[in-house]
Amino acid sequence: MHYRHRTEVVVVGSGPGSATVARELARAGRKVLLLERGRDWRRHPLYGTYPGALLYADKHALLFTREGLNVIRPLMLGGATSMYCGCSAPPLPWWRGYGIELDGYAEETARELRIAPLPPELRGAASTRIAEAAGELGMQWTPQEKFMQPQRTRDFDCAATCMPGCRCGAKWNAAEYVDEAVAGGCELWTRATADRVVVEGGGAAGVVGKVRGKPFRVEAETVVVAAGGIGSPVLLRRSGLDGAGQGMTMDTTVMVYGHAPFRGNGTEPPMTWSYPDDELGVLYSTLIDPWLMYPVIMAMKGPAYPLTWHRWRRTLGVMIKLKDEISGEVDARGRISKGLTANERERQQRAEVVAGDILRRAGCASESIFTTPPRGTHPSGTVRIGPMLSTNLETQVSGLYVCDASVFPEALCRPTVLTIIALAKRLAAHLLTRSAPPATALSSLT
Repeated sequence: MHYRHRTEVVVVGSGPGSATVARELARAGRKVLLLERGRDWRRHPLYGTYPGALLYADKHALLFTREGLNVIRPLMLGGATSMYCGCSAPPLPWWRGYGIELDGYAEETARELRIAPLPPELRGAASTRIAEAAGELGMQWTPQEKFMQPQRTRDFDCAATCMPGCRCGAKWNAAEYVDEAVAGGCELWTRATADRVVVEGGGAAGVVGKVRGKPFRVEAETVVVAAGGIGSPVLLRRSGLDGAGQGMTMDTTVMVYGHAPFRGNGTEPPMTWSYPDDELGVLYSTLIDPWLMYPVIMAMKGPAYPLTWHRWRRTLGVMIKLKDEISGEVDARGRISKGLTANERERQQRAEVVAGDILRRAGCASESIFTTPPRGTHPSGTVRIGPMLSTNLETQVSGLYVCDASVFPEALCRPTVLTIIALAKRLAAHLLTRSAPPATALSSLT
């Protein structure tokens, strides 16, 4: 027996894009149903722990592209904001070249969520030393803006270990927008997997899938797919949009590590300073792998590198994020093909030289400096504006929209969350201009 439900708008996913759309529409009085594949882990004792991360990350944090890039993909309420560094960056000017103006929405969000750098005393002595060393070499690093408010918690305790999830409560999570959407009347189904968008007469007619193992069919004239840079193209390909997943970006990332004669930045908040080099197409920041993940990542580089684990507390880390080219694929089964092009490898090597110079200037011994294996941090650009979407984020199927990092027309090479929220607020404003008849529930699942 199928659960059947009728609503005005069904939203797939609960990351920053989906949560924002659901919140804006619910507050405006629209009937919204939000479907989340995972569960709400926020109050679970394992949330924000290493064992917890293995439970709620896709394939137990062992998701790889065919070419070997590791991708961490949280499957839970809040999406990627459940396992991010809490960084913010305004939309880049090139969005206007695509006919999309996001600045007003981003500025509104920054005021609402009090986005700002951490105060100087919380940026970390080692992280600040890295930024100072870069300045001595002519690069003016700046404090990184954060979705983080230390005053929200009585015990601010942010370090590399907070990447599996924020336990102290200082970091904003898109699940908070979901809470506000539900308070505004949105229905939420967790452990609900969308299998396919129903298309009838060239228009969206709803979603079918399973909730807690039981089939459901949701009827809706508007469907917003926001299941992330991997989940969205998979769902769209299963729904007949074969162009989804053809090409992607990853903001491919490495860290350059060095052993210092003082405490490193692993016990400090991640990414408190940053520096974009848009000519080279990279973003530098202060970052190191969490203590227990460090030897796992190092084992991927070679058998000798996990032996550096004992000096983790005196390790300095400089992150290099690449603006990568559109290449590769996400297929209908969610398998990912994405590696590094020759151009990307050359730019990465140039950036590694810069990072090494910074670490030496900061006090690291030259012989201790090495680079981690690359990983994919921002799966995006899989359902791009232009080839697949209008500037209003609508597909060729009337009433079917996409709103997450998959819509990026090119790699951001910046923190993505504020841009996604701005896109979602813009989409919600567009949807609210469309007339919609009142919805009547056939039956609902609570």
